[in-house]
Amino acid sequence: YRFSDEKTPWIFKDINLTIPKGSRLGIIGETGSGKTTFVDLLMGLLEPVEGAISVDGVKLTESNMQDWQLHIAHVPQGVYLADSSIAENIAFGVAKEEIDMDRVVACAKRAHIHDLIESWTEKYEEFVGERGVKLSGGQIQRIGIARALYKRADVIVFDEATSALDSVTEQSVMEAIESLSSDLTIVMIAHRLNTLRNCDQIIRFGKGTILQQGSYAELVDGKT
Repeated sequence: YRFSDEKTPWIFKDINLTIPKGSRLGIIGETGSGKTTFVDLLMGLLEPVEGAISVDGVKLTESNMQDWQLHIAHVPQGVYLADSSIAENIAFGVAKEEIDMDRVVACAKRAHIHDLIESWTEKYEEFVGERGVKLSGGQIQRIGIARALYKRADVIVFDEATSALDSVTEQSVMEAIESLSSDLTIVMIAHRLNTLRNCDQIIRFGKGTILQQGSYAELVDGKT
């Protein structure tokens, strides 16, 4: 992949990767190594200049890209929260009168934030404040996870979603992520290799290609 024309350098070249359904893929690499570009390609935000991305053997094209994107949810480092209720932020983009509260509660439970919400005076009607000012970083990330689950995505991309958290909070959020259904495919970008220790496979990007690929133990031992 490269931007615009033949005069620009390749960002990626000779990449061949299979992500099995229900697997946990970890991505690591230095700043500028192409981690975000890879995820943008996966989510259909960028189109490969050469080669192709296929899902279940079907090549992604302009005509089916929107259908694919309905199956993907993105949890960034900075989850955006509107100054509205917890329920509205979980069912983000859904009209208030159309929110399925049973689904909201089920997603909050899976994201390990239901008990906290139930302890608040207004429960799911509690307002979070502008950009979630009333919530901690870990709580905001859990809302982001619940939002992804409400969308009923099959693939959830965590784009350095825990990198701004302290180690204790990161661990609690990672426990919520790791407890998610094995039917979900999870792609996780992280700064620290240790964050990805429970992934099925980890790839390290650099120099426009995959420098390492293997299990956490293999990358730690440098055996890949």
